[in-house]
Amino acid sequence: MSAPAHAASPVSDAIVFDRVSYSIGGRPILENVSFSVSPGTTKVVMGPSGIGKSTILRLILGLIRPQSGDIFVLGKSIVRAHRGEQNEIRRRIGMVFQNGALFDSLTVGENVGYSLIEHGHLSLDEVEPRVRTMLQRVGLDADVLIDRLPDELSIGMQRRVAIARALASNDPQVMLYDEPTTGLDPISVEMITDIILRLRQELHVSGIVVTHEIPHALKVGNRFLFLYDRRVAFEGTSQELAESRDPDLVRFLEPFRVSLMQAFHSFAEGNGT
Repeated sequence: MSAPAHAASPVSDAIVFDRVSYSIGGRPILENVSFSVSPGTTKVVMGPSGIGKSTILRLILGLIRPQSGDIFVLGKSIVRAHRGEQNEIRRRIGMVFQNGALFDSLTVGENVGYSLIEHGHLSLDEVEPRVRTMLQRVGLDADVLIDRLPDELSIGMQRRVAIARALASNDPQVMLYDEPTTGLDPISVEMITDIILRLRQELHVSGIVVTHEIPHALKVGNRFLFLYDRRVAFEGTSQELAESRDPDLVRFLEPFRVSLMQAFHSFAEGNGT
């Protein structure tokens, strides 16, 4: 079941949703949603299409505002922050969109270094070494790829470039991933999930992964949240996920039941659950 609102601490947790409700055109999307993401934890958000999973990411970024409730990111309310404060909060967040959202007319190097140049965080002489470091962090050879355009790369490589771009600006403390493995071949899926896992284990980055690909979700997440009927219907560990008897969650997971149990036994020890 979902954690009570008072269980989350806006100060100590990386992300806190405190009784958040959000509607579009009078149609409720989220109602009284409360959960938190502890530092160094990756929370996987699951649920049927159109249930509000991506809405959660947009709320965290402050791109939309809830009708009620509050959202804290690294101890600060993104809801009550003015524009300058919101921008400061966003600089500590890395966002990876489902399609990568790379600029087609810019090279790989220019894409990864875009925010550094745009916001003047580094001099031009400092940008390229930073870009090369980020590409290496996601397993890409900068010497080969830095001057290529995105459409010269595979979809999997494009997704890794998108992660490198998200990491480049300020070594974000929070990473948000919207369907990061959708449409990828199995080898690329393994590479992306390995990167997400490594960021948590080595850099202690807190994260939220929105996905419907359950076996892959078990590899990257150590906490899981299931949205259903505008609310948090389940929140817990991978073992609790596998053992849940919540009828809506059981029905959602049924197509993945065999792979769920196999993945749970493979990854449970590594995820500490």
